[in-house]
Amino acid sequence: MVAATLLDLKAARLLPAGDVEDEEDLALLEARDLLFARLLQYRAYKQVAALFAELEAAALRRYPRSVALEERYTALLPEVMLGVSPEKFAEIAAAVFRPKPPPTVSLDHVHMRAVSVKETANLLRLRLAELGQAPSPSWSRTCEHTIDVVARFLGLLELYREATVLFEQDQPLGSLLVKWTGGTLEEATAAAAAAASQGSSDDEEYG
Repeated sequence: MVAATLLDLKAARLLPAGDVEDEEDLALLEARDLLFARLLQYRAYKQVAALFAELEAAALRRYPRSVALEERYTALLPEVMLGVSPEKFAEIAAAVFRPKPPPTVSLDHVHMRAVSVKETANLLRLRLAELGQAPSPSWSRTCEHTIDVVARFLGLLELYREATVLFEQDQPLGSLLVKWTGGTLEEATAAAAAAASQGSSDDEEYG
């Protein structure tokens, strides 16, 4: 009866000519419909809980086999091949049971030193004037930190702006060859001394 009434109400809602005699009855039936849906959900949860309880009760009646291995099967076990000597095995065991040091958080990225681009450019000026040319890996191979690599790259750009170096690259993403075009080593030394005598007021630092 309730299902038939609900179908009539749904049809009345969908059809353009459908009319409902009493709005209060409609609201009451809608509330009853919602309650019926919640009861179905409650019934589903109750059935699932009963299934879990049944599985748990069945698991409590199971016990693992705790007897020793029969002697007739002992010869079937394969030999243990460790591949290491007893001394090496002792070292491995000691390393496993050795207490691990507490984890620490590095603060090197917070207290990073500042690097002068002008000083780096002067060092590159003298080095390139002495060598004449250098591939890209050579001027960054001795860098210990990323900030040093950035400073040397900016120093090379500073020398390029002064028209004292040229860049050559045979293929995209290939090795970058830096060529010195700023004169002799004596001229480069004099230019470095003049740049250093200007002071550090207009110097740019990174770090």
